[in-house]
Amino acid sequence: MVETVQPRRFGAGQQAAKPANSSHRLLVAFNFATSSHWRAIVFLTLCGLVFFLPGFFTIPPIDRDEARFAQATKQMVETGDFVDIRFQDDVRYKKPVGIYWLQAATVETASALGLPRAQLRIWLYRVPSLVGAIGAVLLTYWTALAFVTRRGAAFAALMMCSCVLLGGEARLAKTDAMLLLTVIAAMGAMAWVYLSWQRGEDPAHPPWSYPTIFWTALAGGILLKGPLILMFVGLTIAVLAILDRTAVWFWRMRPVWGLTWLLVLVLPWFVAIFWRAGDAFFSDSVGGDMLSKLAAQESHGAPPGLYLLLFWVTFWPGAPLAGMAAPAVWRARREPGAQYLLAWLVPSWIVFELVLTKLPHYVLPLYPAIAILTAGALERRVLSRSWLRRGAAWWFAIPAIASVIAIAGAIKLTHQPVFPAWPILAAAMIFGLFAWWLFEDSRAERSFLNAAIAAMLLAAGIYGVVVPSLTTLFPSAEVARALRNVVCVGPKAAAAGFHEPSLVFMTGTDTTLTDGSGAADFLGQGSCRFALVEARSERNFVQRAEAIGLRYNVATRIDGYNISQGRAISIAIFRSEGTE
Repeated sequence: MVETVQPRRFGAGQQAAKPANSSHRLLVAFNFATSSHWRAIVFLTLCGLVFFLPGFFTIPPIDRDEARFAQATKQMVETGDFVDIRFQDDVRYKKPVGIYWLQAATVETASALGLPRAQLRIWLYRVPSLVGAIGAVLLTYWTALAFVTRRGAAFAALMMCSCVLLGGEARLAKTDAMLLLTVIAAMGAMAWVYLSWQRGEDPAHPPWSYPTIFWTALAGGILLKGPLILMFVGLTIAVLAILDRTAVWFWRMRPVWGLTWLLVLVLPWFVAIFWRAGDAFFSDSVGGDMLSKLAAQESHGAPPGLYLLLFWVTFWPGAPLAGMAAPAVWRARREPGAQYLLAWLVPSWIVFELVLTKLPHYVLPLYPAIAILTAGALERRVLSRSWLRRGAAWWFAIPAIASVIAIAGAIKLTHQPVFPAWPILAAAMIFGLFAWWLFEDSRAERSFLNAAIAAMLLAAGIYGVVVPSLTTLFPSAEVARALRNVVCVGPKAAAAGFHEPSLVFMTGTDTTLTDGSGAADFLGQGSCRFALVEARSERNFVQRAEAIGLRYNVATRIDGYNISQGRAISIAIFRSEGTE
């Protein structure tokens, strides 16, 4: 039987221990998959693909953030300008250039390999997020090895791999999955150095590997989302300095060399964008985006406590275990490893709770710390008090509730029962039920593995089957499909009443966004032109068309739902027949 190791305490080294009860088939398979580092890496990579690929290729662009990022990247590829960031003619200076470069590199590579219409395939823009999500899972494993056994590290990584929030971000072409990767890399490198210092190890020549990873990750995080990564790192260092009454260990991170390397990596683009746009980027990104979040930007304001409430859904299926582990983690709070992880988690969580603007993905970079703390408590089998065990029912509740909502929503929106999803979602509920019924403090790993399978099936059913079938939620894709079927050379379009970024991405950068009257004027300016007019703008379109003597017909009408505005829409595609 494979020998495992168990830490005496968080971050205090490892010692041989008796293997855990592994008679259950899932545990036997898991123990085999994690019996060596290479097997664990392969296992976690395959898990990432299984969890994140359903729906990855088939879900159309999501409004609004994903479509905005993808369209800005598309314009970079079209123009060859990889410094400026624009959405049509408007500058887009809310975030630095990192994610756009990664997406553009993916699209350019696919085009060079001969993939047709690469610039219009949204899944290509999602590839960096997929890579970031799988990389984050693997880096969680690497970071956790500083605190717990290999088996515990694999459990922590599997908690991240299966969590609902990371599954969503892995399928969206935006910054957060890649930012998570950089945060874990930086925090993991710092953890290895900090725990080495705590153990009293005083190498004459500190290794360069951890500082290199740390400062490179900081540079990557800054290029992806500005100074946010510095908050996670800075608050952790500050809290540890207060608790330990010293921060001398941080000199092992070689800060002088590291800051120089960081500036070498980030300054060229910042200088280039300043040369191009002056201080517009800094005023928009810092003043217009970051600081405005303190005042509930874009109507996403919420009171403190929202993230704690959302945690039970967004970190599922790891959330029940995390709740049961909380008392044990608190008792171990002054142990070196637990102290570091809590310094990573608690101060930044408080900041996010206090900031008025709240979006679920903001706290994602804190979830690896929770996963590792939970894995540590899981290893030592000090999970729960009796009243906390009731949380095991949550393993069944989430797949049951999500399945009912998904099927009922599909029937309401499409009037189709999506039968292919039923057996998958039923299996998810069965495994969730097993996780609940079979839960015991001494065999919590078995329950979690059942819950992880439930999460995998839930992702396959919802992302892989239900969401792609909800065509009414993606009117831009239906409009683009209708325009591709027209018989004329170089079709051009103008949209009135429906200006979502996905429409620009799907129909072309030169799509004109106007009102009903402007759409009529646009239609009268030439042949092979189409006016995409939402029902609420049709009256103005008709009135202006009559005024200018425009003759037109309705090529088709597309009924759908604008998820950004939360309302039903109907888009008529008008084509000119000339003027009288």
